[in-house]
Amino acid sequence: MSSTNTSTPTILVTGGAGYIGSHAVLALEQAGYQVVILDSLEYGHQELVEQHLNAKLIKGNTTDRALLDQVFTQYKFAAVMHFAAYIAVGESVTAPADYYRNNVYGTLNLLQAMEAAGVKRFVFSSTCAIYGPPKTVPIPEDHPKNPISPYASSKLMVEMMLKDFQKAYGLQSVCFRYFNAAGADPQGRLGEDHNPETHLIPLVLQTALGKRDHISIYGTDYPTRDGTCIRDYIHVADLANAHVKGVQYLIDGGETTFINLGNGSGFTVREVIEAARQVTEHPIPAVECERRPGDPPSLIGSSDHAREHLGWVPQYADLEIIIGHAWQWHQKRHG
Repeated sequence: MSSTNTSTPTILVTGGAGYIGSHAVLALEQAGYQVVILDSLEYGHQELVEQHLNAKLIKGNTTDRALLDQVFTQYKFAAVMHFAAYIAVGESVTAPADYYRNNVYGTLNLLQAMEAAGVKRFVFSSTCAIYGPPKTVPIPEDHPKNPISPYASSKLMVEMMLKDFQKAYGLQSVCFRYFNAAGADPQGRLGEDHNPETHLIPLVLQTALGKRDHISIYGTDYPTRDGTCIRDYIHVADLANAHVKGVQYLIDGGETTFINLGNGSGFTVREVIEAARQVTEHPIPAVECERRPGDPPSLIGSSDHAREHLGWVPQYADLEIIIGHAWQWHQKRHG
């Protein structure tokens, strides 16, 4: 066994050098857990792990079974938290094989390594994209599943595997279906840094920093309060806190469950841009464009289940606070 202190539970976090994963590692450490990160560093940031986290970082991919077996032999894990996935919806349409290999096969490999090592607790990073265009808003967990991209399909396939693994092997899991993760560590240590960037708030802030000429508004004729799409933005620190609660729920004997993570309210694209103008005190030019195919008018999640099962309450639901923390990060990182 490794020299890791066995008096406190150790958690394996795959993808722990990425955006949401690194915030989850920080939250786990603050809650008293020890953490081992497995990350390919294809998109993760090694320097942020080394600067701000105490976790052991192992470079590798979940598709490498020999490496997984080595890690599970070296450490005794109380649970596994799985963030390692490709997440670009558009790319998944043009390169679906990559998404099924990494997101589905990689997860299956990880689950088999866990089973071989006798590790029975799993927290999974899923997505609200499995629901497809919503029939009801806010979206409850029992909403019909209708993924419209290979990315969303890959996440739903893992959810189906987890149900089967519970029945066959006794694996207990918490699947968190995220809405729009946003913001940054309130103390400015970690934040969002994708390349290429596809998320609205970072793109708006890059425009404020002068890195982009303008922000594009895709579609202004949706049946919403100002004609632009509505999305449910959840602070990444609130997401991370939910994952810590999910681990504790499993350690306390909780059984497999599927939980939405959102604020239960939404903001339009125009409202996000205007809030960013207020926070940054920059004009942020916006250009109206045609709709993008596949964008539903409104995506808002019901978070009742998270509140009832985990006692989870978002601490940073205010849009200007979410953008303010992101702005602090982007100025430091890219200013």
